Amino acid sequence: MALDKKSSYRKNFSLGVTFIILISVLFILSLFLAFNYSKKSIENDFVSEKVNVLEQSIKPYNDFFQNKMPEISYYNGFLDSSTASKFVDTVMLKYPFISKVTFYDTEVKNVPVKDGINANHLGIGPKSIYQFGKGVKPDSIKLYSEDDTRSFNVGSDFNAIAIKLATFVEDLDTTSVPTQEELFTNFSIVNSNENKITYLNIPRREDLRIYKDMIRRKLNPAPVYPQDVMVFKLDAHQIKIVNTRPLLYQTIRIEPLTYDPIDTSDENITTEIALPGAFSDFKFYLISSKSYIKKEIFIYFMPIALVLLLVYGVLLLVAFLIYRNLNINSKMFKLQYDFVNNLTHEFKTPVSVIKIAGNNIKSAPALTQREQQLYGKILDEEADKLNGLMNKLLAFTQIENKAIKLNHEEVNIVDFIESTIESHTLKHPDFKMTYEVVGFKTFITDPVLLGSLFDNLAENAYKYSKPDQKKLHISAKLIKGVLVFRFTDKGIGIASSELNNIFKKFFRIQNEYNQMGSVGLGLAFCKELVNFMEGEITVKSKVGSGTEFKIVLPYNS
Repeated sequence: MALDKKSSYRKNFSLGVTFIILISVLFILSLFLAFNYSKKSIENDFVSEKVNVLEQSIKPYNDFFQNKMPEISYYNGFLDSSTASKFVDTVMLKYPFISKVTFYDTEVKNVPVKDGINANHLGIGPKSIYQFGKGVKPDSIKLYSEDDTRSFNVGSDFNAIAIKLATFVEDLDTTSVPTQEELFTNFSIVNSNENKITYLNIPRREDLRIYKDMIRRKLNPAPVYPQDVMVFKLDAHQIKIVNTRPLLYQTIRIEPLTYDPIDTSDENITTEIALPGAFSDFKFYLISSKSYIKKEIFIYFMPIALVLLLVYGVLLLVAFLIYRNLNINSKMFKLQYDFVNNLTHEFKTPVSVIKIAGNNIKSAPALTQREQQLYGKILDEEADKLNGLMNKLLAFTQIENKAIKLNHEEVNIVDFIESTIESHTLKHPDFKMTYEVVGFKTFITDPVLLGSLFDNLAENAYKYSKPDQKKLHISAKLIKGVLVFRFTDKGIGIASSELNNIFKKFFRIQNEYNQMGSVGLGLAFCKELVNFMEGEITVKSKVGSGTEFKIVLPYNS
């Protein structure tokens, strides 16, 4: 059986080691795949997240182009230099990428203009021109006035938007209403080569019909209609870069679209994305060193690794629990096997004696009085053994399941101990038992259960002692309101490694005294008895010197 136990342990251990090796390999493989996944994910993010950087950085430009610039149309062409200056101040304060603004206080007539565009019987020219912006001192410069006698080139920006107005009016279908998108497109020019946006305030529908009539010469002479034109000069380098992934992009620069870096070192990785609208000749140039990217990879990888480590730890715990349970099951199987084997032997011995005695009685033609007494004594003793064994098993089960009640009777402790000593010395003449009682004479307890407890401990003391050391000292003391009983023998002792197991059911210490006749219930029965009596039992022992069982019971006088 010991060989089977070792073989079982080796088998369980081999299965456990195999399982741990397997999950360790899977854990390492998972870490490798997770790291590669993290690396690939961050590399993809490096390419794709530039779109978010662009969107966040270019938000102010989109807000200016879509919301702020159209406010010019609210004035319906009646902006003067003072109002234009205030408008430009708010624009340049909110949008730092606007460096200069040229304001054209414009008139539309059906007579030729000196400076401007004359097309399709329309005269479109500035009444005055002002420039605002950074580097302009004072805050504004008047570049032109219609009162000037000198000729003045109003510039290609003005001419382009004026031609666009004349063309739009000529092609205008006055029976239909143009959409806001059509109007916005036809009255603004985005010049990416020079980073400029030219905007003409959108005329009212009535004004457009009048312009159409001017072209058809239905109005002669016609009134003068004011228009406002603003040219915004932009500086791409003044765009505030919003790095939405600072752990991903180490450096972000604004460079010309044709920018070709001289340093092409393998230590860095780069990506780029073109700016929209008036900045389309520029791009965001995003740079990070490989070591910088590696930090982001590890930041991404670590939570995944921690989850994998947690799963690995859980699997290791499962492996340990399975291994422990397999060993416990092996121990339980051995204990049950030993219990059945020993119980069978315990029953087999008296049964065999009874059978032999019965056969002798049956086969004998006549029995003398002496033989009758002998066989009767044998049958009586063996029946008592069987009855005692069954009673112990029954009592153990009843006590364990709380199926019996505790009887309360007054017990004289001296008489009780002397009765126990007398019973055991009569049974074992070589058994030397002594006792002492301190602090009390009587107490309330269940005498039957207490007797079973004393008998089991006395039998253990006799059984596990060498022939010349069969001694037991019983001490009973009242200490601080509780009864303390000590059973001290001079037996073979118990190894410290076994002390935690001796009160377990079916457990037997393997030694020369325990080869036959022990079921492994004696001390477990004592433990259940003490617990049932609401007490506590402990043990201390030294191999070769003896053992002391200490029992603490409540004192009821």
